Amino acid sequence: MPASHPPPERQCTAHRSGDGERCKNWALKNMRVCRYHGGANGRSKAAAERRRAEAVVDAQARRTLAALGAAPVENPLVALSQLAGEVNAFKDALAERVNELSNIRYSTDHGEQVRAEVTLYERAMDRAASVLGTIARLNIDERLAAISERQADAVIRAIDAALAHAGVTGQLATEARQVAARKLRAVT
Repeated sequence: MPASHPPPERQCTAHRSGDGERCKNWALKNMRVCRYHGGANGRSKAAAERRRAEAVVDAQARRTLAALGAAPVENPLVALSQLAGEVNAFKDALAERVNELSNIRYSTDHGEQVRAEVTLYERAMDRAASVLGTIARLNIDERLAAISERQADAVIRAIDAALAHAGVTGQLATEARQVAARKLRAVT
């Protein structure tokens, strides 16, 4: 491709009507098409402005999330539950921004537009529904309960083995199990 042609990500996405080949012109800034394929009309300019505004809000959200850091996932069921909490918190934060708006539309020379915050809030609601739907479909609560029960059984067997090894039996062993159970309940 000659140097005058844009890289594929900046190239007009329209196709020429004569031969069906992709247009070789540069797409206009924040647009997917060149001026010859509709980039100069008001609707395209408004869509580009909306994408630019969404990109600004999205970049702010990404910086905020990046500052939180990330650890490897050891338990995907717990991680999915935590993700659901984060998705809901993000949705709620966007809801607050939307509630602070005096109107959800604004006017430009190219017509009336929906604010980027409203669009992002709608997407956040969709993501929350998707994550919560996944949790419901996978029966996460039941699976986590089953894991907790298996872990509790393993702890009880370990306590029983330690008591038997130490020679503690009868009433003393029962009392030791009760103390261990109270301490474990206090931790969970």
